[in-house]
Amino acid sequence: MYNYNLTKDKGQFVFTAMNSVAPPESHDGAVGGAAEMVRAYRDWQGSNKFFLGGRFVFGPDVRSVALTIFLIVGPSAVFCVFVARKLMDDFSGDWGIAVMAVYVVSTLYVLVLLLLTSGRDPGIIPRNSQPPEPESCENSLEFGNGARPRLARSKDVVINGITVKVKYCDTCMLYRPPRCSHCSICDNCVEHFDHHCPWVGQCIGLRNYRFFFMFVFSSALLCLYVHGFCWVYIKMIMNSEDISIWRAMTKTPASIVLIIYTFLALWFVGGLSVFHLYLISTNQSTYENFRYQYSRRANPYNKGIIRNFMEVFCTIIPSSKNNFRAKVPKKNATQSNSASARFSTKHMGNVKVEQQHQEKEIWDEPTIDSHTVLTIGSSRITLANDDHNTNWQ
Repeated sequence: MYNYNLTKDKGQFVFTAMNSVAPPESHDGAVGGAAEMVRAYRDWQGSNKFFLGGRFVFGPDVRSVALTIFLIVGPSAVFCVFVARKLMDDFSGDWGIAVMAVYVVSTLYVLVLLLLTSGRDPGIIPRNSQPPEPESCENSLEFGNGARPRLARSKDVVINGITVKVKYCDTCMLYRPPRCSHCSICDNCVEHFDHHCPWVGQCIGLRNYRFFFMFVFSSALLCLYVHGFCWVYIKMIMNSEDISIWRAMTKTPASIVLIIYTFLALWFVGGLSVFHLYLISTNQSTYENFRYQYSRRANPYNKGIIRNFMEVFCTIIPSSKNNFRAKVPKKNATQSNSASARFSTKHMGNVKVEQQHQEKEIWDEPTIDSHTVLTIGSSRITLANDDHNTNWQ
């Protein structure tokens, strides 16, 4: 488990990913002498659904995956029984068998991609157990007399020479890394958030975007395959019986249904494939495309078409930051909710946070010192200041 935070050290903002420290175990095996130990997925604070003991993680709308499977398997069965099986008899040699075999393997491949997209951690960032410490008055912003430290609602981050904002998430109690966003459906902060797809019942993010695109693109190819061979079968009926195309179509109603179905489906998955090819070529996410509109402003993540495609398809997918099967102390839901609620900054003004027997006063939006920023390069993070530079590999 990791805690993400932006801290200030010697006048510089540092983005850190820290291992969370578990409470000490007592001699009888209970944490802190009393806490109950449970699997992490059983005490998960997001809206995800888990299967096979936390080995598969889905979104809260996991039932939509069953509908998607039906929309794939149903037409596939019709094609195999009423079209491909007939082509096996009409084609000479092993060509008919090849048509059936290629289609079955392609369908299984699409289903595997669907599972890899919807059943894995999309890049969820673990929540902090408590808010990060506010900036100290020393080496920080100018405070008035009697002012207390305050937590910034956002912090400036420079990526490849372009300033972007790192925002604070009240729910997860952390500063989101660049390109991260909080999904309101799954109730998680997701790295490189693209969108929440209802058809796969999961967020699309850093760890499953590659499989999502391959699933959509492969589905489009499968639609073309079925559509094309349905017309081939109709043509073979025309030639064998020497009849018009209309009479041939009446002899195979299953082909007509599949032609209409694949034509409509192709508009969806085909159009989606083209759209995501554009996003990959320009290194954008769906969320960024609709919100930031990089056509009107510089895109700090664009590395050129070739490197953008290599980033999606030729890089190692990072390991999950969550071990859903690990045993962790069971959280008190009431305390967790109250801690988050106490820290909420819904009202712009002074907010009092009560933690056990002490109070902290947290103010909203400080102005970040223009001379102290966090600079992220293409492969490393450089912390820049007027007096000194620090590199973080």
